[in-house]
Amino acid sequence: MASLPLTYAGLLYWDRTLALATGEVQPDGVDLTYVRFDDPGELFRRQCQHAEFPAAEMSASSYLAMISREDDRFVGIPVFPSRHFRHAQVYVNRAAGIFGPEDLRGRKVGILEYQMTAALWVRAFLQHDYGVHPRDVSWLTGGLREPDFHERMPLELPGDVSLERIPAEATLEGMLCDGDIDALVSAFPPASLERPDPPVARLFSDYRQVERDYFIRTGVFPVMHLVVLRRDVYEANRSLARVLYDAFCAAKGSGMRRLHQITGLAVSLPWLEAELDEVARLFGGDAFPYGIAANRDVLDALTRYAHEQGIAARALATEELFAPETHAT
Repeated sequence: MASLPLTYAGLLYWDRTLALATGEVQPDGVDLTYVRFDDPGELFRRQCQHAEFPAAEMSASSYLAMISREDDRFVGIPVFPSRHFRHAQVYVNRAAGIFGPEDLRGRKVGILEYQMTAALWVRAFLQHDYGVHPRDVSWLTGGLREPDFHERMPLELPGDVSLERIPAEATLEGMLCDGDIDALVSAFPPASLERPDPPVARLFSDYRQVERDYFIRTGVFPVMHLVVLRRDVYEANRSLARVLYDAFCAAKGSGMRRLHQITGLAVSLPWLEAELDEVARLFGGDAFPYGIAANRDVLDALTRYAHEQGIAARALATEELFAPETHAT
């Protein structure tokens, strides 16, 4: 029987998805074409606006926004290729007098897109750990390094949230350096951070310890992205959801085995063995578990925060995000 052709679009993660991209792992009965993206924002815009790819990596917050507004073009699979602590990615103008998270009250904070999942998690820890509610901040969106901005999908936010576009000719990084905004939430470090006497600094200079403490206290390693199937593809062959889940698990298994072969370091980290030992201590050996059961706490937190912040129009149950064929994972 001929294999089913299927295109998947996503970022390339060397220890989690490389085996799918190279063909070392093939989903059962599927001829998979892996389309690599380096810019997740471009991928998410194309999926949100055009549902371009039959299977794809997707922003978790945008997907929750869709589901909560009865946009059911996609069906989720509990594979989470991207997770990230985000305390390291809040930057401040050094002249702004911001010495801790509480000092962000009443300030202007730049953000590439209000709905992006990284910003959701930043707003969550600011609110729940430091008492800084989203309404306490003036949020500004726009181009990060180029004066260009394309929102992936419109959202109607709570009326007490202040969100404005920056001037069309301006950039968020430039405004941060010039002091026109006080802080910036960005997955990309500002270029000015590399200057000999940088005008910007991280909000948390000891971010690794802050993030470690956050995980020990909450048990949450934030999910950023998940995998989705376009609904028409899923409905034509519902077994695909579990087939893809199993393939992603196999690809991650392959990558992790290579990563642990420390006689020949798989990545350019001289102390890789020590890092793997810490992952084993803190995360039980797997910082990137797939499936619903192993991620119940983080998914419940994600859906709760999305509703609190108006990203999701209603409260969502974790199971409704995923294909029923994957509920037992």
